Order: sequence, then structure tokens, then C-alpha cells
Amino acid sequence: QVQLVESGGGLVQAGDSLRLSCAASGGTFSDYGMGWFRQAPGKERETVAAISRNGAVTYYADSLEGRFTISRDNAKNTVYLQMSSLKPEDTAVYYCAARIDFSSTYHIGTTSGEYDYWGQGTQVTVSS
Repeated sequence: QVQLVESGGGLVQAGDSLRLSCAASGGTFSDYGMGWFRQAPGKERETVAAISRNGAVTYYADSLEGRFTISRDNAKNTVYLQMSSLKPEDTAVYYCAARIDFSSTYHIGTTSGEYDYWGQGTQVTVSS
């Protein structure tokens, strides 16, 4: 069983940057592809970014326009989401998730249904 704990959320102004962290425990972190998702009030959960087990392959939602960067440190069992040029529409609860993947270190999951474990979420609020 994998436990995921997000941190780093908060209230920021438009144009600011923020880095989210997700610490994993209870499993072998390098066996998991990781992803970040978000859900705004009244909206469906959407994929933000994903990263392969070895960190070599990443995926981003087109809507981000290159403002976010996902990374991972397998030695620290942590995945990060660096967010820059934040906009009010980025306001949401951000979740990290892990997917078991023994098939390849390069695979990534781009949809929430591919993920097996979820954190509790961290709120990001961007004021205009």
C-alpha cells in the first residue's frame, strides 16, 4: 500500500510561482509512474502532468502552455510540480497519484483511471 502526501499549496497572486511536493511511502517509489491532477469547484478532475518511473518521459496538459514542470527525485521518494505564471483559472485542489507499472520505466499514464493510489490533495488558490 502506497501513501501519498501532498504539500506546498496555498494562496498566491496571479503571476506568482509555487512548488508542490508529493512524498510517497509504503512502496518502492521507482516502481511507480506519477501524476498530478487537479479539480476545480464544479469541474471534473483533469490531468495536469505525468512522469515516468525513471523521470525520462513527461506529459503535460496542453492548457498549461508550458508554465508547469513535473519532476521526481527517486532517492527522496518525492514528485514535484513547479508552477509558474499562475493564473486564477489554476485555482483547484491538486492531487498526486501513483500507478504501478512493472512493464517499462518509460511508460506514463495520462488519465486518472490509470492510477492506483491518490493523495488527499492540496489547495491552490490564485487571486487576480
